[in-house]
Amino acid sequence: MATLHVLSHSPFTDSRLSSCLRLLGSQDALLLCGDAVYALQAGTAQLQALQLMPDSISLYTLDEDVQARAIALPERATQVDYSGFVALSCQYDKVNTWL
Repeated sequence: MATLHVLSHSPFTDSRLSSCLRLLGSQDALLLCGDAVYALQAGTAQLQALQLMPDSISLYTLDEDVQARAIALPERATQVDYSGFVALSCQYDKVNTWL
């Protein structure tokens, strides 16, 4: 079952991102929103870990949060708006929000 994993907490305050990355299945996707988009900052171990994910795992970001934090988006990531977020939630069998 393909799962959309949603992370919203800063990757610098706890281990949710690394825990999530360990559990991702080959058909899963990861959506970064809120402070989780800081994982995309150039030169960080978090960005390196995201870039090492298998190509079959899609990486999405909420465009509003990327713009608000002036983060440069890596090629791998696809920006979505709130409508896109809803569409992704319907596209995947499950949605797992890492609270």
